[in-house]
Amino acid sequence: MEALKKIIDTYKKQGYHFVGKYSLIKPCHWLKASLLSRGTRYCYKQKFYGIPSHRCLQMSPTIACTQQCLYCWRIQASDLKVTWNEVDLRDYDDPDKVVVNSIIKQRQVLSGLKGNKKVDRKMLEEAFRPIHAAISLVGEPTLYPKIDELIGSFFKHGFKTVFLVTNGTRPDVLSKMQNEPSQLYVSLSAPNEEIYRKLCRPRIKDGWKKLMETLELLKSFSCPTVIRITLVKNINMQSIGEYAKIISKAEPTYVEPKAAMSLGWFRYRLPLNAMPKYNEVEKFGIELAKLIGYNVIDYSINSRIVLLSKLDKPIKLL
Repeated sequence: MEALKKIIDTYKKQGYHFVGKYSLIKPCHWLKASLLSRGTRYCYKQKFYGIPSHRCLQMSPTIACTQQCLYCWRIQASDLKVTWNEVDLRDYDDPDKVVVNSIIKQRQVLSGLKGNKKVDRKMLEEAFRPIHAAISLVGEPTLYPKIDELIGSFFKHGFKTVFLVTNGTRPDVLSKMQNEPSQLYVSLSAPNEEIYRKLCRPRIKDGWKKLMETLELLKSFSCPTVIRITLVKNINMQSIGEYAKIISKAEPTYVEPKAAMSLGWFRYRLPLNAMPKYNEVEKFGIELAKLIGYNVIDYSINSRIVLLSKLDKPIKLL
C-alpha cells in the first residue's frame, strides 16, 4: 500500500481534495474563471449544453483506471515508478457519503473567494450549491462498484444534471445501468487498435474490444450520448476514415473532437507541440463530419473543441 499512499500524496500536492478513501474533487479552471469574471468566461459545457460553469462539481469516485493514456493529466503509477493493482478495487466509498462530502468540500475550497471583490456574491452562493456533477475528474468511474448508485444519489441530493465520462472498457457495467446519466461520454482516442495500444496503454486484456462493445451499447441509452475524441498531434489525428466507420456504427448524439491539453502530467510524457491548435481540431472535425453525415453545430476556441451532430443545435439540459 506504500505505492498507493505515494500516488494519493501526489494528488494532494496537485490540489486534488479527497472526500473519501479514493473519491476526490477539484474545482476546474472554468468554475473559478466564471466566478472571477462574473459569468463572462465559461466552459464549453455552458456554451453547448447550458451547464452553468460556476455550479459544476467535478469529481471522481476512484483514482483507479484501466488505462494509462499518455495525454492524461492525472498522475499514474508508472510516472512514480510504482505499481498497484488498480483494476481490482475491493474497497470503496459509500455513494451517499461521496455526494455529501463532495458538496461540503467544494464549499470549503471556494469559501476562500468570499473576500474577493471580483466575485459576485450571488454567483458564489450559487456555487456553494452545485447542480451539475461531472464524473470525469480522474480514473475510470465504472471501476467504482457503486457507480449506478452514485448517479442516483446525485439526483437524490438535488442535482439537475450528471455527466458520466468513461473510457469504455467496462461495457458490462454500462449494460446493467439503471440510473442513466443526463449525458454519457465515451472516449474514442484512436482510430484502430494499434494506435489505441500506443496512446492509451491499456492495463487490461481486450481493452479495444471492450471499447467497441461499449460503442455498440450507445443506441440503447435514452440520454444523449457523446463520443469524445481527444486529439494528440502526430499520434492519433490520422486515419479519419477509420474513425468515421466506428462512429457511423455507434450513431452517437454528438461527437466532440477536442485537443489534448498540456496540463498536469501530460507535460512529462508528451511535448508541448503534441497539443493541437484550434484550427487543427476544427479541420479534423470538418473532415470527420463530412464522412459521417454530421454537421459542425458549435465550437469553443478557448477549449479547442468542435461539436458535431445530426441535430441543428445542441440540446440545452439546463
